[in-house]
Amino acid sequence: MTDGVLPQLRNLLVQRYAQIRQSLTIKLGNADLASDALHEVWLRLQRDPSIAGPVQNPQAYLVRMGINLAIDVQRSQSRWMSTEEVDELIHSLPDPAPGPAELAEIRSETELLAAALADMPQRRREIVLLVRVDGWPQKDVARHLGISLRTVESELQAAQAFCASRLKREV
Repeated sequence: MTDGVLPQLRNLLVQRYAQIRQSLTIKLGNADLASDALHEVWLRLQRDPSIAGPVQNPQAYLVRMGINLAIDVQRSQSRWMSTEEVDELIHSLPDPAPGPAELAEIRSETELLAAALADMPQRRREIVLLVRVDGWPQKDVARHLGISLRTVESELQAAQAFCASRLKREV
């Protein structure tokens, strides 16, 4: 487009907004969609100087732009799920909460693990609790307890083997 055509289209859109909106409403069958499309047309005319070629019928050009932009919006929205579809999907998902049998098994394993921790030597128990429960880095535990990093690593391995044997699992 030449430099004078883009401002001409903007002015025409402002001057004949109601008439262009009415044309779009008839073609699209939806007044809200027509208004949204005209808003997009206005934005496109503001930021897209690459619209090329002479315009023989500016009003028809603006209507066609609105139709094309409305089609783009409808295509993008057709990929979205409706509220009902989302609700149906949410209600069809299995409940992630453990059932009564799983809760009983978890409690039993927790009790076995607590007993295993109680039967460990104090330093090993302290290392396990600092690293696994409190989330301390192993090097900080070694520094805190005044032992080597290798000792922390071997104590953790021993603790893991001890707990696995109490829970009757393989390491």
